[in-house]
Amino acid sequence: MTGSGEAEDVAGVRPVALVSGVGRRAGIGAGVVRQLASSGWDIAFTYWNAYDARMEWGEEEGAIEAIGAELAERGAACAAIEADLADPGAPERVFAEAESRLGAVTALVLCHCESVDSGLLDTTVESFDRHLAVNARGSWLMIREYGRRFSGPHGSGRIVALTSDHTVGNLPYGASKGALDRITLAAARELAGLGVTANVINPGPVDTGWMPTGTREYVREATPLGRLGTPHDTAQLVNFLCSPRGQWVNGQLLMSNGGLA
Repeated sequence: MTGSGEAEDVAGVRPVALVSGVGRRAGIGAGVVRQLASSGWDIAFTYWNAYDARMEWGEEEGAIEAIGAELAERGAACAAIEADLADPGAPERVFAEAESRLGAVTALVLCHCESVDSGLLDTTVESFDRHLAVNARGSWLMIREYGRRFSGPHGSGRIVALTSDHTVGNLPYGASKGALDRITLAAARELAGLGVTANVINPGPVDTGWMPTGTREYVREATPLGRLGTPHDTAQLVNFLCSPRGQWVNGQLLMSNGGLA
Protein backbone atom coordinates (compact mmCIF):
# COMPACT_ATOMS: atom_id res chain seq x y z
CA MET A 1 0.00 0.00 0.00
CA THR A 2 1.11 3.57 -0.60
CA GLY A 3 1.09 6.54 1.75
CA SER A 4 -1.60 8.22 -0.33
CA GLY A 5 -4.26 5.88 1.01
CA GLU A 6 -4.49 3.92 -2.22
CA ALA A 7 -3.73 0.20 -2.29
CA GLU A 8 -0.13 -0.70 -2.91
CA ASP A 9 0.69 -1.73 -6.47
CA VAL A 10 3.90 -3.76 -6.34
CA ALA A 11 5.17 -4.56 -9.83
CA GLY A 12 1.67 -4.08 -11.19
CA VAL A 13 0.05 -6.45 -8.67
CA ARG A 14 -2.96 -5.14 -6.77
CA PRO A 15 -3.57 -6.43 -3.22
CA VAL A 16 -6.61 -8.61 -2.62
CA ALA A 17 -9.53 -7.83 -0.34
CA LEU A 18 -12.00 -10.56 0.59
CA VAL A 19 -15.42 -9.11 1.44
CA SER A 20 -18.28 -11.27 2.71
CA GLY A 21 -21.98 -10.56 2.24
CA VAL A 22 -22.12 -8.86 -1.16
CA GLY A 23 -25.44 -10.00 -2.58
CA ARG A 24 -27.34 -6.86 -3.55
CA ARG A 25 -26.30 -3.75 -5.44
CA ALA A 26 -27.91 -1.53 -2.77
CA GLY A 27 -26.18 -3.27 0.14
CA ILE A 28 -23.32 -2.10 2.32
CA GLY A 29 -21.12 -4.91 1.04
CA ALA A 30 -21.54 -3.70 -2.54
CA GLY A 31 -20.65 -0.17 -1.47
CA VAL A 32 -17.50 -1.48 0.22
CA VAL A 33 -16.25 -3.45 -2.77
CA ARG A 34 -16.87 -0.52 -5.13
CA GLN A 35 -14.82 1.79 -2.93
CA LEU A 36 -11.98 -0.69 -2.42
CA ALA A 37 -11.86 -1.46 -6.14
CA SER A 38 -11.61 2.27 -6.89
CA SER A 39 -8.73 2.49 -4.40
CA GLY A 40 -6.67 -0.17 -6.14
CA TRP A 41 -7.76 -3.47 -4.62
CA ASP A 42 -8.66 -6.66 -6.42
CA ILE A 43 -11.81 -8.11 -4.91
CA ALA A 44 -13.04 -11.53 -3.89
CA PHE A 45 -16.52 -11.45 -2.42
CA THR A 46 -19.04 -13.93 -1.06
CA TYR A 47 -22.78 -13.99 -1.53
CA TRP A 48 -25.61 -16.32 -0.52
CA ASN A 49 -28.70 -15.97 -2.70
CA ALA A 50 -30.79 -18.27 -0.52
CA TYR A 51 -30.66 -15.69 2.29
CA ASP A 52 -31.84 -12.81 0.12
CA ALA A 53 -34.55 -14.99 -1.42
CA ARG A 54 -36.24 -15.58 1.95
CA MET A 55 -36.02 -11.95 3.07
CA GLU A 56 -38.65 -9.33 2.27
CA TRP A 57 -36.51 -7.68 -0.42
CA GLY A 58 -35.98 -10.97 -2.28
CA GLU A 59 -33.13 -12.16 -4.45
CA GLU A 60 -31.90 -9.52 -6.90
CA GLU A 61 -31.58 -11.17 -10.28
CA GLY A 62 -28.35 -10.34 -12.06
CA ALA A 63 -26.86 -8.51 -9.07
CA ILE A 64 -23.69 -10.59 -8.82
CA GLU A 65 -22.87 -10.13 -12.50
CA ALA A 66 -23.64 -6.39 -12.30
CA ILE A 67 -21.41 -5.90 -9.26
CA GLY A 68 -18.61 -7.82 -10.96
CA ALA A 69 -18.94 -5.59 -14.02
CA GLU A 70 -18.75 -2.46 -11.86
CA LEU A 71 -15.56 -3.71 -10.21
CA ALA A 72 -14.01 -4.47 -13.59
CA GLU A 73 -14.79 -0.91 -14.70
CA ARG A 74 -12.77 0.25 -11.67
CA GLY A 75 -9.80 -1.84 -12.78
CA ALA A 76 -10.27 -4.69 -10.32
CA ALA A 77 -9.99 -8.40 -10.94
CA CYS A 78 -12.98 -10.07 -9.28
CA ALA A 79 -13.92 -13.45 -7.86
CA ALA A 80 -17.54 -13.94 -6.78
CA ILE A 81 -17.93 -16.95 -4.48
CA GLU A 82 -21.28 -18.34 -3.36
CA ALA A 83 -21.03 -19.50 0.24
CA ASP A 84 -23.33 -20.25 3.16
CA LEU A 85 -21.25 -19.16 6.13
CA ALA A 86 -23.43 -21.24 8.44
CA ASP A 87 -21.45 -24.17 7.02
CA PRO A 88 -18.28 -24.61 9.12
CA GLY A 89 -16.41 -25.79 6.03
CA ALA A 90 -17.23 -22.70 3.97
CA PRO A 91 -14.43 -20.34 5.13
CA GLU A 92 -11.65 -22.72 4.13
CA ARG A 93 -13.24 -23.21 0.71
CA VAL A 94 -13.77 -19.47 0.25
CA PHE A 95 -10.16 -18.61 1.02
CA ALA A 96 -8.86 -21.43 -1.16
CA GLU A 97 -10.90 -20.22 -4.12
CA ALA A 98 -10.02 -16.56 -3.54
CA GLU A 99 -6.31 -17.41 -3.40
CA SER A 100 -6.42 -19.65 -6.46
CA ARG A 101 -8.17 -16.99 -8.54
CA LEU A 102 -6.63 -13.75 -7.26
CA GLY A 103 -3.75 -14.49 -4.89
CA ALA A 104 -3.17 -14.11 -1.16
CA VAL A 105 -5.73 -12.08 0.78
CA THR A 106 -4.44 -8.90 2.45
CA ALA A 107 -7.71 -7.48 3.83
CA LEU A 108 -10.75 -9.31 5.21
CA VAL A 109 -13.98 -7.32 5.50
CA LEU A 110 -16.98 -9.04 7.11
CA CYS A 111 -20.28 -7.59 5.89
CA HIS A 112 -22.36 -10.79 5.90
CA CYS A 113 -25.18 -11.43 8.33
CA GLU A 114 -28.26 -13.39 9.27
CA SER A 115 -30.92 -10.88 10.34
CA VAL A 116 -34.48 -11.85 11.20
CA ASP A 117 -36.62 -9.58 13.38
CA SER A 118 -37.76 -11.31 16.58
CA GLY A 119 -37.63 -10.64 20.30
CA LEU A 120 -37.13 -12.48 23.56
CA LEU A 121 -40.46 -14.27 23.48
CA ASP A 122 -40.87 -15.17 19.82
CA THR A 123 -37.33 -16.07 18.72
CA THR A 124 -37.10 -19.75 17.89
CA VAL A 125 -34.19 -21.94 18.91
CA GLU A 126 -33.55 -22.71 15.25
CA SER A 127 -33.36 -19.01 14.36
CA PHE A 128 -31.13 -18.18 17.34
CA ASP A 129 -28.75 -20.99 16.44
CA ARG A 130 -28.56 -19.90 12.80
CA HIS A 131 -27.81 -16.29 13.78
CA LEU A 132 -24.95 -17.47 15.97
CA ALA A 133 -23.73 -19.86 13.28
CA VAL A 134 -23.58 -17.14 10.60
CA ASN A 135 -22.79 -13.96 12.49
CA ALA A 136 -20.52 -15.29 15.24
CA ARG A 137 -19.15 -18.73 14.38
CA GLY A 138 -18.91 -18.00 10.64
CA SER A 139 -17.06 -14.76 11.34
CA TRP A 140 -14.69 -16.46 13.79
CA LEU A 141 -13.89 -19.14 11.22
CA MET A 142 -13.29 -16.54 8.51
CA ILE A 143 -10.92 -14.64 10.81
CA ARG A 144 -9.22 -17.86 11.88
CA GLU A 145 -8.68 -18.91 8.26
CA TYR A 146 -7.30 -15.48 7.46
CA GLY A 147 -4.88 -15.69 10.39
CA ARG A 148 -3.72 -19.14 9.37
CA ARG A 149 -3.01 -18.08 5.79
CA PHE A 150 -1.79 -14.48 6.10
CA SER A 151 1.80 -14.08 5.00
CA GLY A 152 1.96 -10.46 3.86
CA PRO A 153 4.42 -7.81 5.05
CA HIS A 154 4.18 -6.95 8.74
CA GLY A 155 1.72 -4.10 9.19
CA SER A 156 -0.17 -4.65 5.93
CA GLY A 157 -2.91 -7.00 7.14
CA ARG A 158 -6.41 -5.73 7.83
CA ILE A 159 -9.59 -7.16 9.36
CA VAL A 160 -12.76 -5.05 9.49
CA ALA A 161 -16.13 -6.35 10.70
CA LEU A 162 -19.53 -4.66 10.63
CA THR A 163 -21.65 -4.86 13.76
CA SER A 164 -24.90 -3.55 15.25
CA ASP A 165 -26.11 -2.52 18.69
CA HIS A 166 -29.75 -3.25 17.87
CA THR A 167 -31.29 -5.72 20.33
CA VAL A 168 -34.90 -4.80 21.14
CA GLY A 169 -37.13 -6.77 18.79
CA ASN A 170 -34.00 -8.09 17.11
CA LEU A 171 -32.60 -10.35 19.80
CA PRO A 172 -30.71 -13.05 17.87
CA TYR A 173 -29.17 -10.52 15.49
CA GLY A 174 -28.00 -8.21 18.27
CA ALA A 175 -26.72 -11.04 20.47
CA SER A 176 -24.74 -12.64 17.66
CA LYS A 177 -23.31 -9.30 16.56
CA GLY A 178 -22.18 -8.68 20.15
CA ALA A 179 -20.26 -11.95 19.95
CA LEU A 180 -18.77 -10.84 16.61
CA ASP A 181 -17.42 -7.70 18.29
CA ARG A 182 -15.51 -9.69 20.89
CA ILE A 183 -14.12 -12.13 18.32
CA THR A 184 -12.84 -9.34 16.09
CA LEU A 185 -11.34 -7.32 18.92
CA ALA A 186 -9.55 -10.44 20.17
CA ALA A 187 -7.92 -10.70 16.75
CA ALA A 188 -6.33 -7.27 17.26
CA ARG A 189 -4.19 -8.80 20.02
CA GLU A 190 -3.94 -12.43 19.00
CA LEU A 191 -2.82 -11.64 15.45
CA ALA A 192 -0.51 -8.82 16.52
CA GLY A 193 2.54 -10.91 15.69
CA LEU A 194 1.44 -10.95 12.05
CA GLY A 195 1.13 -7.17 11.94
CA VAL A 196 -2.63 -7.37 11.32
CA THR A 197 -5.05 -4.72 12.56
CA ALA A 198 -8.62 -5.67 13.48
CA ASN A 199 -11.46 -3.21 14.01
CA VAL A 200 -15.25 -3.20 14.22
CA ILE A 201 -17.54 -0.61 12.63
CA ASN A 202 -21.07 0.09 13.82
CA PRO A 203 -22.60 1.93 10.84
CA GLY A 204 -25.93 2.55 12.56
CA PRO A 205 -29.16 2.21 10.56
CA VAL A 206 -28.27 2.35 6.86
CA ASP A 207 -31.11 2.42 4.36
CA THR A 208 -30.40 -0.33 1.86
CA GLY A 209 -34.04 -0.76 0.91
CA TRP A 210 -35.31 -2.47 4.05
CA MET A 211 -36.60 0.59 5.94
CA PRO A 212 -40.34 1.31 6.01
CA THR A 213 -41.27 4.97 5.54
CA GLY A 214 -41.90 5.46 9.26
CA THR A 215 -38.47 4.10 10.16
CA ARG A 216 -36.74 6.31 7.62
CA GLU A 217 -38.44 9.42 9.03
CA TYR A 218 -37.69 8.44 12.64
CA VAL A 219 -34.01 7.84 11.93
CA ARG A 220 -33.67 11.04 9.93
CA GLU A 221 -35.18 13.09 12.76
CA ALA A 222 -33.13 11.30 15.44
CA THR A 223 -29.80 11.80 13.68
CA PRO A 224 -28.06 15.13 14.43
CA LEU A 225 -26.85 15.41 10.83
CA GLY A 226 -30.44 15.10 9.63
CA ARG A 227 -30.07 12.31 7.10
CA LEU A 228 -29.87 8.54 6.76
CA GLY A 229 -26.64 6.62 6.59
CA THR A 230 -25.56 5.26 3.21
CA PRO A 231 -23.40 2.33 2.11
CA HIS A 232 -20.88 4.89 0.84
CA ASP A 233 -20.48 6.31 4.36
CA THR A 234 -19.48 2.90 5.68
CA ALA A 235 -17.33 2.14 2.65
CA GLN A 236 -15.30 5.31 3.16
CA LEU A 237 -14.37 4.26 6.71
CA VAL A 238 -13.56 0.70 5.64
CA ASN A 239 -11.36 2.11 2.90
CA PHE A 240 -9.51 4.31 5.38
CA LEU A 241 -8.93 1.44 7.82
CA CYS A 242 -7.59 -0.75 5.02
CA SER A 243 -5.20 1.95 3.83
CA PRO A 244 -1.79 2.83 5.33
CA ARG A 245 -3.41 5.91 6.90
CA GLY A 246 -5.49 3.58 9.06
CA GLN A 247 -2.71 1.33 10.29
CA TRP A 248 -2.51 2.93 13.77
CA VAL A 249 -6.22 2.31 14.41
CA ASN A 250 -6.45 -1.12 15.98
CA GLY A 251 -8.73 -2.99 18.38
CA GLN A 252 -11.47 -0.37 18.15
CA LEU A 253 -15.25 -0.42 17.93
CA LEU A 254 -15.98 2.65 15.82
CA MET A 255 -19.36 4.36 15.65
CA SER A 256 -20.04 5.76 12.19
CA ASN A 257 -23.68 6.79 12.45
CA GLY A 258 -23.94 10.55 12.15
CA GLY A 259 -24.17 10.98 15.91
CA LEU A 260 -27.33 8.89 16.38
CA ALA A 261 -27.60 8.10 20.09
